[in-house]
Amino acid sequence: MHQLLNTLYVNTEGSYLRLDHDTLKVSVEKEMKLQVPLHHLGGVVCFGDVLVSPALMRRCGEDGRALVLFDRNGRFKARVEGPTSGNVLLRRAQHEASCDSEKTLSIAKKIVAGKLQNCRQVLMRSAREAEDSEDEQPLREATAALADALTMISRCDDLDQLRGIEGESARAYFSCFDRMVREDRDSFILDGRNRRPPRDPMNALLSFLYALLTSDCVAAAEGVGLDPQVGFLHALRPGRAALALDLMEELRAILADRLALTLVNRRQVTAANFDDRPGGAVYLGEEGRKTVVVAYQNRKQEEVLHPLLEQKVPLGLVPHLQARLLARVLRGDMGDYVPFLCR
Repeated sequence: MHQLLNTLYVNTEGSYLRLDHDTLKVSVEKEMKLQVPLHHLGGVVCFGDVLVSPALMRRCGEDGRALVLFDRNGRFKARVEGPTSGNVLLRRAQHEASCDSEKTLSIAKKIVAGKLQNCRQVLMRSAREAEDSEDEQPLREATAALADALTMISRCDDLDQLRGIEGESARAYFSCFDRMVREDRDSFILDGRNRRPPRDPMNALLSFLYALLTSDCVAAAEGVGLDPQVGFLHALRPGRAALALDLMEELRAILADRLALTLVNRRQVTAANFDDRPGGAVYLGEEGRKTVVVAYQNRKQEEVLHPLLEQKVPLGLVPHLQARLLARVLRGDMGDYVPFLCR
């Protein structure tokens, strides 16, 4: 378990979290492992079979403190929430915009454009660092394919067409993803994206990181009073945090994909950190999850230049800034949504 920034991450299965006055206490097999003043925590994230007392659940809900539950493989399962609050006028504007095909398409175009440009940055950087032409050439070809896709976005007339461009671009991107792996490529080869369940170590690692990023984007949307369930690029579906998925699209490559490659290429995560399951599923083990969570939090503390604000900000604040920019667009306080582009 780790307390990073103002969030407590509990990875140890069998942990029991309870409330003792204003202190959160964590025990494993009746042995006290950690105690933290509740006011120091903005959120609690649990992985796997972790028990949480009803009193702690109630208190987190009352205080607006995020309590998020993932399974041991990083798949989102539940989020404890208190009474609905926030800006009802903003949420109404969000719902009205989601029913306006022109506004929806405009926002979705910006999201996809931001995603593709950030993916291109990852590909171009890897192409420059490639050690031989057999790796460099496919990466440059994928970079060119994404550049072509970017020019097509402005000509899109509907969401289905836009989603088609995004899907083809994702296939081009992941088709050469393994060319960016420099260490133990045989173990981390990625033959396209797969999930539910992931069937190879790299897909398992990416799925775990995407789950962490999704949780951050849900929190970012709720933090500014937006409804995480009502998105623009992703279709509405019961149980799907569509807006959070929208917000994370432009951040996948720079926050999750690059981190996955760094962990593998530095051998901080190896094939030994993964468990094979019946049916071909592959999942990240407990020690691997601990390593990834720490690296993810460290990555979020790195400062990047925000192109609109023109100042450096911690990468972990970017989802919150983008959610706030989107809220301004929905309220009519600014024109088009501006995606975050990493340089």
